[in-house]
Amino acid sequence: MALIVQKYGGTSVAGAERIKHVARRIAATEDKGNQVVVVVSAMGDSTDELIKLAYQVAGEPSERELDLLLSTGEIVASTLLAMALRDMGYEAISLSGAQAGIHTDSAHRRARILKVETRRVIKELEKGKIVIVAGFQGVTGEMDITTLGRGGSDTTAVALAASLGASLCQIYTDVDGVYTADPRLVPEAGPLAEIGYEEMLELATYGAKVVHPRAVELGELYHIPILVASSFSDKPGTLIHGGAPMEVRNKVTGIAHDLDVAKITVVGVPDRPGIAAAIFQPLAQAGVSIDTIVQNASIEHITDLTFTVAKGELKEAMRVVEPIARQIKARECLSDSRLGKVSIIGTGMQNTPGYAARMFAVLSERGINIQLITTSEIRITCIIDEAKVEEAVRTLHRAFELESGE
Repeated sequence: MALIVQKYGGTSVAGAERIKHVARRIAATEDKGNQVVVVVSAMGDSTDELIKLAYQVAGEPSERELDLLLSTGEIVASTLLAMALRDMGYEAISLSGAQAGIHTDSAHRRARILKVETRRVIKELEKGKIVIVAGFQGVTGEMDITTLGRGGSDTTAVALAASLGASLCQIYTDVDGVYTADPRLVPEAGPLAEIGYEEMLELATYGAKVVHPRAVELGELYHIPILVASSFSDKPGTLIHGGAPMEVRNKVTGIAHDLDVAKITVVGVPDRPGIAAAIFQPLAQAGVSIDTIVQNASIEHITDLTFTVAKGELKEAMRVVEPIARQIKARECLSDSRLGKVSIIGTGMQNTPGYAARMFAVLSERGINIQLITTSEIRITCIIDEAKVEEAVRTLHRAFELESGE
């Protein structure tokens, strides 16, 4: 008997008929002799609707109350799913994140899981029940409800799988698996049968929305295989694990893109110790996440400092940086929110030269200007005009011969 954790996304449970469909899939898994724990997201767009409602009644709703409100979306979905299973004759019980023992820190809207106490879940499994857990949420030591941020149900599922010693975590969504590129932009993109944790983490971090990066990190840390597949078909999906082959396939595994990029440049910065800290420490305190950072070579002890943030954080970042720029006597502070990024990713690149040159040449041939470049051992990312991102993804997908998805 295997213990399997399944996670179903919001589109999979968006309505009564879809909930019944998911219940049948869960029942089929148990019928094969497995113990099943299910993590479920809120139905459809209900989280967005709750956020909208909150801002209709309050200009700046408190984050504590907002977390408690948003957690109800997953409660609704999990209880309805348990009801559907019981109606089919299966023993099932729904649990909130707190009841399932998911303990977090107190960072509302972006909480981190500290530990999972599995006693209640194990007790219900031992009674022969299917356990349905509300994703995206946990509880602090003070018994306040927290949420884990967008995509948090993926993290809930893998954390439960790790804590319970599950053999597999299955993440069901509205796509057939992990593709070589976004199939909405590249119709010839193909699904990958498998991918390593490292590559998947880079893809997820740099634009692929199929699974949350935090879930991939947990999977790698605790050696939990993660299957990403569609809840609307029986296609095999993509297995994320630690044993994906490297040398026998294309050195580039996939192309990721992200349109949520804004750039800030502090022009004419005095090049002396402590300046970078004076800029980035206040940004960190304000909760602004920084991505790419580039500093030009110093000329006569003056340089330019450029960094990128999410577009939604640009206003707050400028609010923080502009007075600092004046204080350190920088010349000016500029911003640009019309940017995107495109990345090529693959573990095979780390020991094979020429991939950066090829990427840059391909973009140059299409007249696509590169504004910033950032790299890791298995990734090359270019910041470009957002209007050119779609063309860049398609061009790179063809250039690196990814059409077969192998």
